[in-house]
Amino acid sequence: MKLGLKRGEVRLVAHTVEWKEEFHRVKQVILHSTPIHESRIEHIGSTAIKGIVAKPILDLAVGVDDIEKPDKEILQGLKISGFLRLRVQRPNEIVLAKYTSETYEEKTHIIHLVDYNKELWKNLIFFRNYLNENKIAREQYRDLKKKFLEENNSGINEYTNYKEQFARGIVEKRGKT
Repeated sequence: MKLGLKRGEVRLVAHTVEWKEEFHRVKQVILHSTPIHESRIEHIGSTAIKGIVAKPILDLAVGVDDIEKPDKEILQGLKISGFLRLRVQRPNEIVLAKYTSETYEEKTHIIHLVDYNKELWKNLIFFRNYLNENKIAREQYRDLKKKFLEENNSGINEYTNYKEQFARGIVEKRGKT
């Protein structure tokens, strides 16, 4: 298994059980370098959805008590673990990434630091769980991702925007289940 995408690159690879193994390895690193409880670290994103093609980047949701004032010990521990805070500005979220080298050209892991058990946390977990439990939705998501690559050769922002409406539609089901 090789994780990593260069800046702006969009590439999908076949699902592998090694992603789950890598998540457990990284979770242990985070647990040993931060005061975060294990229940607050979740594998999310397409690498956490069984059988689906994904960008070879491992996404994790990490829940904190207050995203507006994150614990400095947590941020320092994540930095020691190789995760650097990105300049990405998203509401109710701090984004960190791990890279293959100090050139910072190829990301391998992304942490979405969010308020634990609040709206964004619940949405991220619901999306993963819903797709894992719903074969039709999982196939629709897979096909959407493949269609983007067939029709476009633009960057990661366009790819993310292309999937946004589908993701929103799944998350809207959260209140209805």
